[in-house]
Amino acid sequence: MIFATLEHILTHISFSIISIVITIHLMTLLVHETVGLFDSSEKGMMATFFCITGLLVTRWIYSRHFPLSDLYESLMFLSWGFAIIHRVPKIGNQKNFLSAITAPSAILTQGFATSGLSTEMHQSAILVPALQSQWLMMHVSMMLLSYAALLCGSLLSVALLVITFRKNRGIPGKSNHLLIGSFSFVNEKRSVLQKTCFLLFMNYHRYQLTQQLDHCSYRVISLGFTFSTIGILSGAVWANEAWGSYWNWDPKETWAFITWTIFAIYLHSRTNQNFQGVDSAIVASIGFLIIWICYFGVNLLGIGLHSYGSFTLTSN
Repeated sequence: MIFATLEHILTHISFSIISIVITIHLMTLLVHETVGLFDSSEKGMMATFFCITGLLVTRWIYSRHFPLSDLYESLMFLSWGFAIIHRVPKIGNQKNFLSAITAPSAILTQGFATSGLSTEMHQSAILVPALQSQWLMMHVSMMLLSYAALLCGSLLSVALLVITFRKNRGIPGKSNHLLIGSFSFVNEKRSVLQKTCFLLFMNYHRYQLTQQLDHCSYRVISLGFTFSTIGILSGAVWANEAWGSYWNWDPKETWAFITWTIFAIYLHSRTNQNFQGVDSAIVASIGFLIIWICYFGVNLLGIGLHSYGSFTLTSN
């Protein structure tokens, strides 16, 4: 009872903190980014990370198994994974583009886990025999961390595409420029020069931003692809122990292979400089949809060998 109460408290604390972090990010859209607001959001993400960590450890202690056995636990672990991925740019001391992605992703994931699922699905249950293995921690944790990283990297690629294909906005004063006859030749030249400099500055700024997004997306997707590879390999070994076959082509395995292939194509396309940027970002954007099909598809259908965490599961 004590552990369940502690888990309930940590869930609401982490959800409240991440909501405040998103509010801070929205404030930075209205005003220029200040050091105080940025530090507050970073501290909020760290507090969220520790709260979700405490929640998972608490559930691990009283359930006596690693908390990755059902949909609720996997969603909470995925939210924890977003908090981990948030720290990736800090390793290279680079600008954190992920902060605008990881915080909303964490709150949406955690909100769906706590509010979108039935109360019965929040209760920890005894593991089915196939899940009573040491490979549970290795395989499922690697796959969920790969989902978190690949989703964040894909969203960065989507942002790159939006910035690239967004049409240039009209420049203030353009309508007044039609009255060119009322101005002197010197003022006309000055206006044209100012307009040209403004366009050059905006294009250069956009180019720098897209390059940074592309590089950050590549780093995060590379990390997620590594996690996915380890997860698939460990899952194959576990499947051989549990079912006597390394690969069974059930829906989850098939979509996991499709996801791995999509991002393998993405990484391969980046070896050719001509395909970097927009072309590789399109592949990553397709991967974003594939990941959700892989993660939720089997849970919605409730079929196959990986249907333990389906929405309809209540008493297994």
